[in-house]
Parts: sequence; structure tokens; C-alpha cells
Amino acid sequence: MDWQGQKLAEQLMQIMLVAFAVVAFFTGYLVNSFQTMLLIYASGVLLTTLVAVPNWPFFNRNHLKWLDPSEADRHPKPQISSTNTGSKKKSSKQHQK
Repeated sequence: MDWQGQKLAEQLMQIMLVAFAVVAFFTGYLVNSFQTMLLIYASGVLLTTLVAVPNWPFFNRNHLKWLDPSEADRHPKPQISSTNTGSKKKSSKQHQK
């Protein structure tokens, strides 16, 4: 699952859970049945899980292009200098006083 797919899965999950919660609440209220409300919401949670959790093909539309290992060796990771972190610590201590 790519980054866009993760975002889509999260949005689908949130929308579906809220929609099923609203439908379940109003149906349970109209029918006067707490059991019906719970069954509708539980069905919604199950359906949401089946939609959002598996790695469906529509979650993989934006593939990431990874570097080949030989290409990655030519571009070493940048080193963090200790002078930058020390100045940040000093400036943050000054702001706290």
C-alpha cells in the first residue's frame, strides 16, 4: 500500500464508521431497539474492516520509485553535525528562562 493508498484507506474508514454510526443510531431510535442499533453498527464495522484493511489494488495506484542498491551506495546519507544540535539546545534554554 502506498502513501496515497494509506490516506485513502484512513478517509474511507472514518467516513464509513461515522455513516454507519449515524444510520444505526437513527434506525435504532425509530425502531426503539438497542439491539438493532448494535447489529447495524457491528455490520458497518465489519464492512469497513473488509474495505479498509486488505491491500486492495486501488490502494496501490501511486507506486513509489525506489533506488537500486547500487544507486543508493553512490548517495550516502547526510551526516548530522553536532554544532547544529548544540546551538538549538542553547537557544531553547534561553527561551525557557
